[in-house]
Amino acid sequence: MTYFDKTKIKNALQLEVEDKEDVTVMGWVKTKRGSKNIAFLELNDGSTVENLQVVILNPAEFEELEDINPDTSVRINGYLEAVEGREQSVEMKAEELSIIGDCPADYPLQKKEHSNEFLREIAHLRPRTTTFGVINRFRSKMSYAVHQFFQERDFSYVHTPIITANDTEGAGELFTVTNFDLADVPVTEAGQADFEQDFFAEETGLTVSGQLEAEVLACGLGDVYTFGPTFRAENSNTRRHAAEFWMIEPEMAFCNLEDNMQIIEEFLQYLFQYALEECKEELEFFNQHVAEEDKIAKLEELVEVEFARITYTEAIDILEAADKDFEFEVEWGIDLQTEHERYLAEDHFAKPVMVTDYPLDIKAFYMRLNEDGKTVRAVDCLVPGVGEIVGGSQREERYDVLVDLIDEFGLEQEQYQWFLDLRKYGTVPHSGFGLGFERILMYMSGVSNIRDIISFPRTPGNAEF
Repeated sequence: MTYFDKTKIKNALQLEVEDKEDVTVMGWVKTKRGSKNIAFLELNDGSTVENLQVVILNPAEFEELEDINPDTSVRINGYLEAVEGREQSVEMKAEELSIIGDCPADYPLQKKEHSNEFLREIAHLRPRTTTFGVINRFRSKMSYAVHQFFQERDFSYVHTPIITANDTEGAGELFTVTNFDLADVPVTEAGQADFEQDFFAEETGLTVSGQLEAEVLACGLGDVYTFGPTFRAENSNTRRHAAEFWMIEPEMAFCNLEDNMQIIEEFLQYLFQYALEECKEELEFFNQHVAEEDKIAKLEELVEVEFARITYTEAIDILEAADKDFEFEVEWGIDLQTEHERYLAEDHFAKPVMVTDYPLDIKAFYMRLNEDGKTVRAVDCLVPGVGEIVGGSQREERYDVLVDLIDEFGLEQEQYQWFLDLRKYGTVPHSGFGLGFERILMYMSGVSNIRDIISFPRTPGNAEF
């Protein structure tokens, strides 16, 4: 028996059976019921939310039935028959049954409702639950959608390093990468770790972003994107933060902020439309069992709407004029809080809104400085229900200006000389943005905790599995 000799349950359920259709299926038994005259198994192989009903007409001849508990893995040979008046149009009649892997009665996933908190403790088993099967298939399909969007537009998929000597955001929240014997770390005369003796001969960490390297590749390939894991050593236990997460980061040469915003809007609406067309089963499940609102209706609304566009200064004016008691004070120069972003997207515009031209002091060093000398060509895309979901900018392409910005942000010019060289040799206007993959999945599905949208979440105090 080879892999290709079996029929996936998803495909079996979609077959139009006129007579008997011989099949072999493999999967995990979800439920078993019956009597001495007839028995029923509900079988799932991970390919769909739906179980295949397997009917055993002569259970006395199947000695293996006695040893089957929930999530016992089996192989069943038999045939499909059409049935009428039921939710599923086919069922399977078993002719041969063999157990592949026993599952003892002390299996943690019993036939009852389990909390997400409990399931996180058994993350190695939770993909077998209906909910996490749906979440993982949704994640897989939307990953494909990300690649399809950029590939259709002739972007090159590039791989940026995970280990880096640069802190892209300047936040200093990198995990340190070292080959030192931690019981005997060499130190400098000043008593600091002597990283010149380390594996890379300098201090390195896990990347918080592939953007800087993506800029390098964009300045040779034109339009590129990176889609991979990023890390932030932020001691945060909120529902939205994890120490390891995936980022989608396109970078485009010969591209200004207006072009960048157009791509952002097209990309988000492409993902929403793809989910509506290719993830119907998953979205219906989320609506019934996970989300607090109708996600299908929300996505249908978002694919049709034109995003609003305002400047940061206009946003501050709107917030100051709002008849609302914000927890955080509103004044020009502040970093907008989630409550401010949600007010703009939900109450004022009632649709996604692009906010541009933020103060220099609250954004990263690489963003293009405006002529006023105090704002930069940044953009945040805010959506109802969440606030910021995408952040991007036009990058500073002028060598002298970027040198001054590096100095102003207190960074070491020598460390960024390779980055400056992009502006020295054939510089071009270029732009890009970052979208946290887990954040967009949470938004579309209604899953409220990032620990449940990632198979193996890495959070403070937790690196199990």
